[in-house]
Amino acid sequence: MNIVAFGASSSLLIQALLFLTALVAGLVDSIAGGGGLITIPVLMGIGLPPHTALGTNKLGASFGSGSAMLTFIRSGTVKIKECWIGIFFTALGAATGTVTVQMLDPALLRLVIPWLLIAIVIYTVLNPHLGFHDIHPRMQQGSFFLMAGLALGFYDGFLGPGTGTFWVMAIIFAIGFNMTRATGYTKVMNFTSNLVSLVFFIAGGAVLWREGLIMGVGQFIGARIGSRMVVSRGTRFIRPVFITMVLCIIAKLIWQNYN
Repeated sequence: MNIVAFGASSSLLIQALLFLTALVAGLVDSIAGGGGLITIPVLMGIGLPPHTALGTNKLGASFGSGSAMLTFIRSGTVKIKECWIGIFFTALGAATGTVTVQMLDPALLRLVIPWLLIAIVIYTVLNPHLGFHDIHPRMQQGSFFLMAGLALGFYDGFLGPGTGTFWVMAIIFAIGFNMTRATGYTKVMNFTSNLVSLVFFIAGGAVLWREGLIMGVGQFIGARIGSRMVVSRGTRFIRPVFITMVLCIIAKLIWQNYN
């Protein structure tokens, strides 16, 4: 199906497929990240070119991360007053990364990222109690969110895969949050970088609004369900899903970059 035909009159079957795909992706992403692994292949499979698939996915993902963020805030897992420095510098980093990727080839970074993710999986498996409890912070929150916001916001705008994983691990190590709290704060930063990237995709005309909004509704509902499960079940529930999704991201990146 070509993009012109798809944009003119997508069938109810395709709309239902997009909604259900987004529902599952929103649920998974709110727990452990990696929702794009589910949505982007489907968007490209129905005929969208890569840039339009990415832009439309960012619209849906903004609803999903926003829904998860609200659930974590309302449950008390996240204190939004602690996030403003991170939000500002994540937005700045994401804007810089989105502009930079249009000028530089991200090929080298694509080759390095899978091995960083592999190191995270190995460390997580070898430390079975990682993230079960808050620990003593190694950095002040303000300093951490300044540096992590710029670095990980830039990465999300520049490339993206594994951003949530890096946020969760950075928050656990630097400011000592357990995995449930780290997941909640990660969703705030994910929402920020998604929204900033979306603005650039809209400016470039790379967003299909109807399809993106259908997926947005699905991701909103899925993320609400998933984030509530995280709040009620905690780290013991997050950990296996987290490891599974990181392994899926690694497999995708290695296949894509080395095949």
